Amino acid sequence: MIALTLAEIAAVTQGEVHGDPDVVVDAPATLDSRAVEPGGLFVAIAGERVDGHDFAAAAADSGAAAVLGTRATSAPTVVVADATEALGRLARHVLGRLPGVTVLALTGSQGKTGTKDYLAAVLADAGPTVATQGNHNNELGVPLTVLRATTDTAYLVVEMGARHRGNIAYLCEIAPPRVAAVLNVGTAHIGEFGSREAIALTKGEIVEALPPDGTAVLYAGDPVTREMASRTRARVLTFGRSGAQGGDHGDVREEDAEVDEAARFSFRLTHGDDSAPVRLSMPGHHQVLNACAAAAMALAVGVPLDAVAASLTAARPDSRWRMEMTDRADGVTVVNDAYNANPDSMLAALETLKLMGEAGRRTVAVLGEMKELGERHGPEHRAVGRAAARTGVDVLVVVGTTASGISEGTREGPEWDGELVEAAGRDEALAWLRNNVLPGDVVLVKASRGVALEHVAEGLLDAPDSPDSTAATEGAATP
Repeated sequence: MIALTLAEIAAVTQGEVHGDPDVVVDAPATLDSRAVEPGGLFVAIAGERVDGHDFAAAAADSGAAAVLGTRATSAPTVVVADATEALGRLARHVLGRLPGVTVLALTGSQGKTGTKDYLAAVLADAGPTVATQGNHNNELGVPLTVLRATTDTAYLVVEMGARHRGNIAYLCEIAPPRVAAVLNVGTAHIGEFGSREAIALTKGEIVEALPPDGTAVLYAGDPVTREMASRTRARVLTFGRSGAQGGDHGDVREEDAEVDEAARFSFRLTHGDDSAPVRLSMPGHHQVLNACAAAAMALAVGVPLDAVAASLTAARPDSRWRMEMTDRADGVTVVNDAYNANPDSMLAALETLKLMGEAGRRTVAVLGEMKELGERHGPEHRAVGRAAARTGVDVLVVVGTTASGISEGTREGPEWDGELVEAAGRDEALAWLRNNVLPGDVVLVKASRGVALEHVAEGLLDAPDSPDSTAATEGAATP
């Protein structure tokens, strides 16, 4: 973050200084008093369960120069009417003071984090890059990302999520993009929006925010996404699959794709008459589209195709619990994809598991609830069960009664000769896995964030007889 005095921050945020107005903030902002950097800004949010103001003293002890909140604290504080809005104003002001920063923003129902990680890896090889960390893709997270930028930053990669109309438009006011991508429009958060059409209206706000000399990157294989070209004045660059039917054949695409026994893809990245080889380290065919989307965004800011391809090949996972593969000493492979789940990402993960099983390995899918589906909760879970049967999962472990629709789906679909295990919660699922997983098995673990199935994945990686093997689940309520 660029250096600002409390007086300057108060002027930008329409706040009032309590304490020394000459105190200087010159490090990033944070909501977590445990993650404060010396000279940083602690943002105190009063939530339903926790009031950040109660941690202001701890933040100051950890090195925070000041606090941004809605009431005075024992530390130097800028008091504002609404801390969230004030944080957004501050981020927009700081970005306006950094004319050398190019903002690249992306949204979509799935693939946001994978694409963001690939893009950040490519751009980091081209110049100093700041990118969204963790789940910082909302009205709090986007400003926090922006405030990590400095005068040295060349590229700012911003992941944007939404739960209501206008969310993305607001985020684009904070971080106006030069390049903006819509990866797809699926059914994630359909319980909040009500329909796929409403989701599309919101996702498309990101391309409406582009200037005429910007670039919109759109998935050619989704008609709803492709039609967003009519909603922007910017030039349009599409990405997709080579040789695909219909409109899926994108401007930036993969050709000659091959897959290894760990479901990792190699292909030629193609744009116009140029192409270059890529070998991805992350498993799954969906990663190919993520890489192509990232490539299109990087090409839009002038990174050469050869450099893009080399950076994609060198890229390694930067975000935890997203198709995170770990091999146990006995040959069991645990694929921890427990960070989040929606109907589309569940299907992609199951297809990846199928590919990993084609080398003769037994496949085990540990699946939990997909949240925020509203009235689609039952049908979508049953569809995942049918997909598990269709892809030939050898063992399906369904965790929690809220995910029982997955079990129902396996019984509704085509004849399936796999084994179905229904566990009441994480502890029961982990106990079954420890007693029944065999050397050489591939175990996929996936559910929405609130189910916290990473505890199962991490517990499975512990030695079964280790004193620490139950630490991940001890004291945690089962879903």
